[in-house]
Amino acid sequence: MKRESACATEESLKTVEAPEVKHAVARSLAYSVFARLFAYPDGEQHDAISSGSLARELRKALLELDPAVEEEADWQALRDVGDEDDLAVEFTRLFDVGAGAPPCPLNGGLYIGNRMKTMEEALRFYNFFGLTLSEAPRELPDHLTTQLEFLHFLAFRGAEALDAGTDPEPWQRAERDFVARHPGRWVPELQKRLEKEEPMPFFRELVARLAAFLGAEASQLGQVAAEA
Repeated sequence: MKRESACATEESLKTVEAPEVKHAVARSLAYSVFARLFAYPDGEQHDAISSGSLARELRKALLELDPAVEEEADWQALRDVGDEDDLAVEFTRLFDVGAGAPPCPLNGGLYIGNRMKTMEEALRFYNFFGLTLSEAPRELPDHLTTQLEFLHFLAFRGAEALDAGTDPEPWQRAERDFVARHPGRWVPELQKRLEKEEPMPFFRELVARLAAFLGAEASQLGQVAAEA
């Protein structure tokens, strides 16, 4: 996903101490790490997972948002993935192949009705904020990684606004609406389908953490909107 511009670097905001900004940065980081964790597990991706570096990033972000996640999450499962072939074969089995469609597709349009309409609506969100999809590799507007990258962008812009003393509400409202209409709407169904496939613990825990995170986001952003 391509951005037209950015007003600050993400690294610069990581040093901010204001609690509300730190919270917004943590949300942005969580979306970014989730997007990376759902990428196809090639050699470099496998190394980042098995080394625990991505799990540590996710843990840090989620603990900033809700300390209770420490007791809920199986952090070891998010790094114990076997060798590179094991992870790639399981990813393909769950998300990439199947008779007509994989058992657990990562495309929201395959869960919530008219796929073309779903993709067109997602594209309108992206284009409204000056974002375009990459052609190489080709990004699909209803794919989970694309949607998580967009939410990362919205949360980061909200953090920028807070840091600058401007109104973050437009970014938060867009994030609330997009979560409700897209991944927050279909990831719970992805989780149900995944359980039926008896996945390796890594994917079970990854999808469970994402579903819980999106549910918490929907609740919190709904409260923010009600107070605005």
